[in-house]
Amino acid sequence: MGKQEDFVLRALEERDVRFVRLWFTDVLGFLKSVAVAPAELEGAFAEGIGFDGSAIEGFARVYESDMLAMPDPSTFQILPWRGEGPSTARMFCDIVMPDGSPSYADPRFVLKRTLGRAAEKGFTFYTHPEIEFYLFRDSPEQGEEPVPVDRSGYFDHTAQSKGADFRREAITMLESMGISVEFSHHEGGPGQQEIDLRYADALSTADNIMTFRTVIREVALGQGIWASFMPKPFTTHPGSGMHTHVSLFEGDQNAFYEAGAEYQLSRTGRQFIAGILHHAAEISVVTNQWVNSYKRMMFGGEAPSYVCWGHNNRSAMVRVPMYKPNKGQSTRVELRTIDAACNPYLAYAVVLAAGMRGIEEGLELPREAEDDVWSLTERERTSLGIEPLPKSLNEAIEIAERSELLAETLGEHVFDFFLRNKRAEWDEYRGQVSAFERDRMLPVL
Repeated sequence: MGKQEDFVLRALEERDVRFVRLWFTDVLGFLKSVAVAPAELEGAFAEGIGFDGSAIEGFARVYESDMLAMPDPSTFQILPWRGEGPSTARMFCDIVMPDGSPSYADPRFVLKRTLGRAAEKGFTFYTHPEIEFYLFRDSPEQGEEPVPVDRSGYFDHTAQSKGADFRREAITMLESMGISVEFSHHEGGPGQQEIDLRYADALSTADNIMTFRTVIREVALGQGIWASFMPKPFTTHPGSGMHTHVSLFEGDQNAFYEAGAEYQLSRTGRQFIAGILHHAAEISVVTNQWVNSYKRMMFGGEAPSYVCWGHNNRSAMVRVPMYKPNKGQSTRVELRTIDAACNPYLAYAVVLAAGMRGIEEGLELPREAEDDVWSLTERERTSLGIEPLPKSLNEAIEIAERSELLAETLGEHVFDFFLRNKRAEWDEYRGQVSAFERDRMLPVL
């Protein structure tokens, strides 16, 4: 056993840990957990914990169902919401087959494989997410509109604010688990919050996002309220996105930085953006994977509807933030499509793959969008070469089904299951009779 495993086994005794939760993520991005007793952990490090992969969404067919969860000791953390007394800890797992080979259905492996391909070219991929979500007074009843915890707006400071109390407790809990928070504030919608995580390598960030969503829900339940990462819970209020700042490093040098270049953005950085724009429609089904995701992206606001980039242009899909003097290492680009309900492992894998394809093929960056893209007419956008993003999950699926980049990045198994699942979601959705139809048509037809 290595040093990290030894450290974990010592920590179990020193911290009086009675349960260890082994976490992994299914293909759709839902967290799975199995608890083991500390006495079993040494064996789990050596041999893994067996489970039935066919019972997990997208993991395996019945005839190849045996799988092993192998705990990653570098992700060991005490769960702070389990209260006083004996502790409960968690570790993320890598999923392997009985012969020890990686499971191609494991989203964590999909990201690791993509990071490995970038590493072969000398690059490390860093991400910094700004995660938005809503707080409601209660778990919404079927068919009823949820009630937000407040009526505040963007950056509002409100006396005795439920949101401020919530953010303080959530951030304290996140930081106790080694997840650094950079900013937090009230967002534009009533009850809407934003918490930004400090930048880290993409695998750590994806693990942190899975932990973040769990912490947020736990803190909300502890305060008698309800948290949701649904992309667009209200018709008339902003959706919840996960704008992500990304950068590539070569060793300890930021590959996106070039002194004296326009916006201090290097050729590598420009090609990376070009790759994301070129493949934007293909990867949309992963970065925005739910029927509801496209309600967020249809009408502007803070969400992009068109494939374009701009410098400090918040209507653009990709934004190059303002350069700060003497901070070349912080040069980055911000992708504004991703929503807070995605599978972060798959989303970051496809974003990296698209950007790397731009570098490998030397793609040219198209003309910058300098105007508010939403205020342009359709003809003006066409003349500028600005294409729309998919307008529905159905459109995103149809484009994704033809994507060689997506098939290669996700692997055949995940690609096939994911798109079949999304197609089933779309078919179920379009068969539903909505409140809009009843309200509009029952009185007159």
